Amino acid sequence: MSAAPQSPARALGWRFGPLPTGPRNSLCDVAGVRVGHRTLVEGALRTGVTAILPHDGDLYREKALAAVHVINGFGKSAGLMQVAELGTLETPILLTNTFSVGACVDALIRDAVRRNPEIGRRDPTVNPVVCECNDGYLSDLQAQAVTVDDALAAIADAGADFARGSVGGGTGMSAFGFKGGIGTASRRLDLQPGPFMLGVLAQANFGRAGDLVLPDGRSAPLPLSRPAAENGSVIVVVATDLPLDHRQLTRAIRRAGVGLARLGAFWGHGSGDIALGFSTAWRLRHDETRDVIPGAMLCEQRMDLVFEAVADATQEAVLDAMLSSPAMIGRDGHFRPSLADALRDASAQNG
Repeated sequence: MSAAPQSPARALGWRFGPLPTGPRNSLCDVAGVRVGHRTLVEGALRTGVTAILPHDGDLYREKALAAVHVINGFGKSAGLMQVAELGTLETPILLTNTFSVGACVDALIRDAVRRNPEIGRRDPTVNPVVCECNDGYLSDLQAQAVTVDDALAAIADAGADFARGSVGGGTGMSAFGFKGGIGTASRRLDLQPGPFMLGVLAQANFGRAGDLVLPDGRSAPLPLSRPAAENGSVIVVVATDLPLDHRQLTRAIRRAGVGLARLGAFWGHGSGDIALGFSTAWRLRHDETRDVIPGAMLCEQRMDLVFEAVADATQEAVLDAMLSSPAMIGRDGHFRPSLADALRDASAQNG
């Protein structure tokens, strides 16, 4: 097993299952996948956009095979119905706040039409995919501050190395009463003729304060307050270069819920919890001329390894988001403490 890259979670001695990580321990360990951010921190704003690009080509013309699983459907995302029906992704994925979904949809349509001027005329329409979490505790949600240009800037910023924590769509997020954000992790799957990679990126904005369970089985230190309800959301994006078909990919991303449950989440009434996945092993041509498309598919008896990878990487990605996020003061003086600070203080008191 190769040594895992040092991350805030692994620096604490935590381990997340037996599978090795990729070289970055990141969603972008899946070759060709890129991530970018646009962060807005000014006045009462603590918000932004994160963009995920499955490949460098034109996604409308070369669609990625995709799947979605709604764990709890308290959310306002766009484009998921068509992903579930057709099993393809034809735009980048944008992650933002609840009231900025419209601006991000507009940006994705404009970007696709710029590349393909006949969309909506000679060509069919495009399905923009945007997912959201409510950052209104720390940011002025009503300002609807994210613009089309901000969303396009996040797409333009996309690269294989990207910031984690309170950046992009994770800027104003909260998790288990602490500061949340954007986190990531990956796993290497030693299957023939691989190896293959599977990566997870989480926009963490969920969990009731006091419920967080650490990987060593301890309860996390209590944050400053304990709200009566779990009112948040989490978006888990899974990428892999494994040749999974739509059904297999749907089965795989359901296991994101295992990783969330290990952390202490129960997917409350007001929590919008979504898993969205894609495989880079397939590029489904918009202008396909063949009647039958050949392709490989993972042997069903190997799916347990994929399930394990999704569960372990999801758990690690959420903690990566939290431990990478410093304490933040936001709108109207609202405050979220840092999990890293709380663990350090608890260790000092016990040591």
